[in-house]
Amino acid sequence: MSQLAEHGYPTVAELVLSARKLAAHRPELSTLRQVGASRAGRPLHLLSVGRSRRAVLVVAGAHANEPTGGSTLLHLAEWVLRDEDLRADTSWHFLLCADPDGASLHRTPSPRTLFDYHRHFFRPAGPEQPEWSPSVLPPDRLPPETRVLTGLIDELRPYLQVSLHGTDLGGSWVQLTRDIPGLAEPFAKSAAELHIPVETGASDAAGWPVSGPGVHVLPGPGSAAAYPSLPEDARHTTWHHAHRYGGLTAIVEVPMWASDLVDDAAAHPSPALALRGFSWRLRQDARLVEDILGEALPRLPQAHGPLLRAARWALDLVPGLADDWAGLPPAGTSMAYIGSVDAFGRRLPLRAAAMLLRVLDAAGDRAAPRLERLVLRWSDAFAERFGARWVPLEHQVEHQSRTTVAAARHARVRGD
Repeated sequence: MSQLAEHGYPTVAELVLSARKLAAHRPELSTLRQVGASRAGRPLHLLSVGRSRRAVLVVAGAHANEPTGGSTLLHLAEWVLRDEDLRADTSWHFLLCADPDGASLHRTPSPRTLFDYHRHFFRPAGPEQPEWSPSVLPPDRLPPETRVLTGLIDELRPYLQVSLHGTDLGGSWVQLTRDIPGLAEPFAKSAAELHIPVETGASDAAGWPVSGPGVHVLPGPGSAAAYPSLPEDARHTTWHHAHRYGGLTAIVEVPMWASDLVDDAAAHPSPALALRGFSWRLRQDARLVEDILGEALPRLPQAHGPLLRAARWALDLVPGLADDWAGLPPAGTSMAYIGSVDAFGRRLPLRAAAMLLRVLDAAGDRAAPRLERLVLRWSDAFAERFGARWVPLEHQVEHQSRTTVAAARHARVRGD
């Protein structure tokens, strides 16, 4: 693994510097080029290794608060440069950061607690996320980062796109837009070797067909969403763009903190009752944040920045989601699934509170200390409820890298 990855999550500037050094070291095999610019004018860079027309595209940084992907991407590039078999008839292309504007607002130096992580938290509103924006915006309003990503897919026509994602607390899982037979075994083996739990009931993939433990396949266009209130639909994201060329996308999730509660396949004794409880708590927690926001808003000099837009976006999701949980049959009934919903219900108001806290801090607002105590209490309760244990960064990176390589190998067999 690169020295950079061993010492913390790299910034976008550090990623570019490392990629430039890699390309300069093996110029006959690799190139680094700018492929576009963000809304704020920040460059988007693509590192390419190999000369074959058959391509794999690996995307990091689609969500600003999921920093592991940048380190994984560098590790993968070094691996491909070392391993002639991996590049024998396949070129590998690495988008260093899909959202450099978002990355500039989320800082993850070396968090040691969930409070440290949330104290510098940022995750954009859905319309500002490069992969998710097509699910909530018309084509003529897509952000430039999205157009860069779809343009790369049009250019490269990858048989596999891998999007490197992560979760703050939980386990590892994979989402596929089409099945990759044989992937579940090396995925599970890698997770076990690195002591990373497999999240068998991820709420992000609620109701999806299962290819193997922790490996979920996106349902077809006629399937109903597990949570009808949520505006985003994974079937309308950039993940599906690779299908135009016979390809598919794998989304590889890895946790920063692990919980051994997320792989329990046993039946929950009362899943509907648990979800109604989560619905009530979600409304109560969101109301606490809404009250502070309403009180402070008249005092804020700037009420339309990305942090506040993102906080409001998260809070706006709460009423519909709470209705879904209280009124619909559970999409899953395992202990793992109910635990995943529990975690999701804690994240949403916590993230809104964390981003609002940054706004209040910057304004020197008198409500900031009260909100900071709330963020601290919720962060600690989240960690305690799930028995959070830190996953060493080198393990996060190794597992994500192994899963990416396994997906490339098995998807290649699928396509031959």
